[in-house]
Amino acid sequence: MKNTNDTDARSLEPLSFSDELARTVLNSLSAHIAILDETGVILETNTAWRNYATKGGMPPNHDGRGINYLAVCDATKGNDSEDAGKVAEGIRAVIHGKLEEFLYDYPCHSEDGPHWYYMRVIRMTGASPTRVVASHEEITALKLTEKALRKSQEELIEQKQSLEEANIAMKVLLKQREEDKLDLEKKVLNKVKDLVLPYVEKLKNSRIRAKDRTLVDIIDTHLQDIISPLLQRFANAKILLTPQEMQVAALVKDGKTSKEIADVLNVSETTVNFHRKNLRVKFGLRNKRTNLRSYLMSIS
Repeated sequence: MKNTNDTDARSLEPLSFSDELARTVLNSLSAHIAILDETGVILETNTAWRNYATKGGMPPNHDGRGINYLAVCDATKGNDSEDAGKVAEGIRAVIHGKLEEFLYDYPCHSEDGPHWYYMRVIRMTGASPTRVVASHEEITALKLTEKALRKSQEELIEQKQSLEEANIAMKVLLKQREEDKLDLEKKVLNKVKDLVLPYVEKLKNSRIRAKDRTLVDIIDTHLQDIISPLLQRFANAKILLTPQEMQVAALVKDGKTSKEIADVLNVSETTVNFHRKNLRVKFGLRNKRTNLRSYLMSIS
């Protein structure tokens, strides 16, 4: 009878690769791979490495074996010298056991366009003498995507700044427009008060026919509405006032006493005081120490 335990034990044994099988696996990888000895000399490369070398101008099937990779890095001059120096330093650190692995991405542009690569260097497990594997995987698509994302982000930031600047400019213009509106309103009110109302008052005090007096009273009422900038403030604050309350509020703001207001509006002083009380309630002035005129001036 077959011993199933023996079969299971054999199935768990690590595979033993022949040189040919190992080379086949190595050549199937897309990464450019080189195996280095403890001095940095290239012992073996895969097909991807050789194809890249040929593309870079090396003779066909040039495998790079026997070339000291570290020496090539050390001898590199010009713009690539900094990257080459860091790569050589990383490989030496892995060879001497200071690092378990070394990772580095770098540019390697050519005539057909920009290219970037990701390098990984590790020690071969159990190898004696020391052997390290250096692999290079192209990450150009990833880098171009990152570059496009950064550009989009920069454009979004610029658009945001432009919108913020436009918003600030709009606020300044609106503020200036409001100030101009208030200034014009004040000038109109002053003109009406100084140049028109005195003559209306004279007409009211003169001996005129009843019909004419009615017309003067109408004119006076409309002018009182015009000179009351509080009306718009009340509307904006959603404070509902009766027409006579609006008139009383405007006259209180102008410093008129209850008796003077009563004379102007041709009502009793009791009526004026009643309206003043209602105004305080509607404005929420519960503190008796709060002066009604001061409050009206503060919101006008």
